[in-house]
Amino acid sequence: MKQSFDWVLVGVYLLLVLIGWVNIYSAGHTAEAGSIVDFGTRAGKQFFWILTAIGLAVFVLFVFSARLWEGVAVPVYLFVLLLLAAVIFLGVEVKGSRSWFEFGPVRFQPAEISKISTSLMLAMVMGRLGFKMGRAKDFLTVVAVLAVPMMIILAEKETGSALVYLGFIFVMYREGLSGWLLTLLGSCVLLFILTLTASPYVAVLVLTAIAVLSNAVVSGRFWKWTLWGGLFIAAFALLAWGLEKGYLPALVAKIEPMWVLIGTLAVVVTVMAWRCFRRPNRFLVHSILGFLGGLVLIFSVDFIFDHVMQEHQRKRIEVLLGMKEDPSGVGYNVHQSMIAIGSGGVDGKGYMQGTQTAFGFVPEQSTDFIFCTVGEEWGFVGCLIVIALYVFMILRILHDAEASREAFTRIYGYCVAACIFMHLFINIGMTIGIMPVIGIPLPLLSYGGSSLWAFTVLIFIFIALDHQEKKYF
Repeated sequence: MKQSFDWVLVGVYLLLVLIGWVNIYSAGHTAEAGSIVDFGTRAGKQFFWILTAIGLAVFVLFVFSARLWEGVAVPVYLFVLLLLAAVIFLGVEVKGSRSWFEFGPVRFQPAEISKISTSLMLAMVMGRLGFKMGRAKDFLTVVAVLAVPMMIILAEKETGSALVYLGFIFVMYREGLSGWLLTLLGSCVLLFILTLTASPYVAVLVLTAIAVLSNAVVSGRFWKWTLWGGLFIAAFALLAWGLEKGYLPALVAKIEPMWVLIGTLAVVVTVMAWRCFRRPNRFLVHSILGFLGGLVLIFSVDFIFDHVMQEHQRKRIEVLLGMKEDPSGVGYNVHQSMIAIGSGGVDGKGYMQGTQTAFGFVPEQSTDFIFCTVGEEWGFVGCLIVIALYVFMILRILHDAEASREAFTRIYGYCVAACIFMHLFINIGMTIGIMPVIGIPLPLLSYGGSSLWAFTVLIFIFIALDHQEKKYF
């Protein structure tokens, strides 16, 4: 055997688990009596979850053959879909989300293991010989694999877990998905935010700028597109500014700039469509369709925000975007978390010395907000070390994945890295106020058996796959 297991990756996993365990103990040490291994405390329960997680890791590495994972991808995927659907009817409701099975003192969340089943399924589908992301049939198959569990999880009102699925787009990009789709997704988010925080008028101007720049880059006539597009956007920006300031004549002041803008754009789009009809231009056709879709999104934002989103989701977005201040209500958790992290300074207040932690100012501090315990007691240095460990883990997984000769192992590795990254980005984003509070754990650090087990199996399946294909080479 020339190649052993990736013990460096195993070591980083164990170090993160250890950091999480000691911080869970610190987060609850004033409210719960006993030692760190007292099973009556959260830290003691986490110790039990850690022991069982290590048992799962040993099973994955040494008992279950790595060669079988590709073969069981379909039944595992279908079984988890069944669990996701069943929990809606048979599960218990926790904080407005019906996504947990309860067996006495133990709770189990199928959404956590859906990351494993979906990653295996994606690796199996995308790793097939002849698969091409640019082919419509293959692309739609991948979308279906992602969309079905994501929609069921949304039905459970588990927005955070569903949001993690967006990270699989990076996997698709690695396997040949056009970068323009990522641009489209980012543009949709930007337009949604601008419509809420600025105005639909501003959002339409930004949409126009995106369409102009995209065609300028692709067409090879960068300066022509930029010049005329820039003049168009500047003219309508000045029109709106002049009307707002009252600088325009009384006759002009009565016009509605939005209708003038939409009318002018309708003429421009019609001319562009006619040009495509006479001289086919595939990218221009796609940009026109994307532009029209962007307009539909902009004028649908109010309906989506007021009638599709739930009240608590609207409030969290309003606080996040600065539309409302609510430090004692919806924004309380984030406000207190930011105080805790900021008060830690460079090197922190010391282990178990955090006042925000000791007096319980931050709810869910051992679960979703465990990072603010790190920030308060370990300071900027501690936060940097924890983030660096995660980044190293992600890069190590990507390195091993790229070195793989098997498509299944490579794609699965990218899925693992994407899941860890999305959890890391969203969770830490919540604690520092750049992401809405959607209830998502920090991998390996947050308290809870479902999350720890799921990430343990997710990571160690990759370690086993990596070992299996490299051990004789």
